[in-house]
Amino acid sequence: MTTSRTDHPRTPSSSGAKKATLGAQVGLFIDMFDVYLPIIALAPAAMYFQPEGLSEGEGRLLTSAVFAATLLGRPLGALIFGHISDRRGRRRTTILSLVGFGLCTLAIGFLPGHQAVGMLGIILLIVLRFLDGIFLGGQYTAATPLALEHSPKSRRGFNGALIMTGFPLAYCAIALLTFGLLLVIPSGTLESPYTQWGWRIPFVIGGAMALAWAFWYSRHVEESDAWIANKPQEGDSSPVAELFRGDNLRGFLQVFVLMSGIWLAFNMIGAILPTTLRAQGGLSDTRATMVLVIAYATLVPAYLVAGSLGQRFGRRRFFLVQGPLTAVLAPFLYWLIASGRLDSLAAITLTTVALVVVVVSVYSVASTYIIERFHVGVRSSGYGLGYTTAVILPAFYATYLAGLESWIPYEFTPLVLISLGGLLVLVGAAIGPETKHVDLGATHSARQDDAKLLAGSMVGLPYGEEPGTPRGRSAPQDRP
Repeated sequence: MTTSRTDHPRTPSSSGAKKATLGAQVGLFIDMFDVYLPIIALAPAAMYFQPEGLSEGEGRLLTSAVFAATLLGRPLGALIFGHISDRRGRRRTTILSLVGFGLCTLAIGFLPGHQAVGMLGIILLIVLRFLDGIFLGGQYTAATPLALEHSPKSRRGFNGALIMTGFPLAYCAIALLTFGLLLVIPSGTLESPYTQWGWRIPFVIGGAMALAWAFWYSRHVEESDAWIANKPQEGDSSPVAELFRGDNLRGFLQVFVLMSGIWLAFNMIGAILPTTLRAQGGLSDTRATMVLVIAYATLVPAYLVAGSLGQRFGRRRFFLVQGPLTAVLAPFLYWLIASGRLDSLAAITLTTVALVVVVVSVYSVASTYIIERFHVGVRSSGYGLGYTTAVILPAFYATYLAGLESWIPYEFTPLVLISLGGLLVLVGAAIGPETKHVDLGATHSARQDDAKLLAGSMVGLPYGEEPGTPRGRSAPQDRP
């Protein structure tokens, strides 16, 4: 029997919440594993898809096009699958996206190279990575909201952080897998085994994991009660149309500012720091890779600590502290590495770990915050688009760094963008509300009240005040 729109959803069960959280965490792990495949696993075999005699600059351009195709696909995927998730359900959207990017990743693992089909090989690679990005953009857009809608309020901060550990775990896994393969499968020339077939192994593994997890997810994870209780009816407006008007639009713009700062600072860590470790830090490729693996492995417990802090003190308060830390402390840590003042591997490793934790641990709280920021009718669309569209302006970081080079030495230009990113996080948090008390499983009428208070606020709520609680009255205790 279909649940009425006004029926109160069931209290989230511990078993259902655990399965949904595990489903989202492993799904994100597989998602990020596939994202890093062309950057890490395919990089030593890039010549397989490139014509002979290609200059270094042209090679970098083709490599960046492969990665950019995925980035461009993700916002489109968030748009498409966010709509499907809000209209048709989180569970089926997650399964569809897992199957989609699993098949795309498998197909890439069997592509012919330039020797066999010429430029068609790289064209097929770019097209498949674009399709991959669309499906990848759908996975977290549906699975993470479903998991948090299953979670009790008192566990949402920790569960959201637990889901996000899929990112650093995936980075470590693909880096270590590629490192191990290169130790036993020779690379370096067009005819070497790794270039011809070794690179395919991680792609086959990534595709197989996605398809296997889609099967597991379909057997063990139930649809969100919050979505069922507020299931769209005939005549309801499109979730995307509702998101981009009125109070919801104001809420989206606030999230856009916050996430733009997060992405801008992260790009300096994810894209520029590896080169800085090699150039200014004086590390070999192997040592730089191992330092980054250690730093990203440290992110796993750091994420859980950050998520717990956000649950204890509030998401907004966490950002109001983390933003200034990114704006002030992170540039100093980066400067220590870029200036070459660290003269030992241990010092470089410790500084890199501290830098990565300060800048990147914010993701463990941001994901939960954005999901809580939007009511159930537009939640997947708001989360997916708020998370991915904010990538666009920070994606032009190379242009910004080139412009700053006329003012300061190039190796120090990332300091400016890291600091600016922290300031944007501070501003984004300051103009937004606290969200940890929002009831994600409210009935339709209660949902509308929370939606108005949240989406309409551009100046935030007082610390510790629950949306809907009269001023001067303490918020009620969280109920499991």
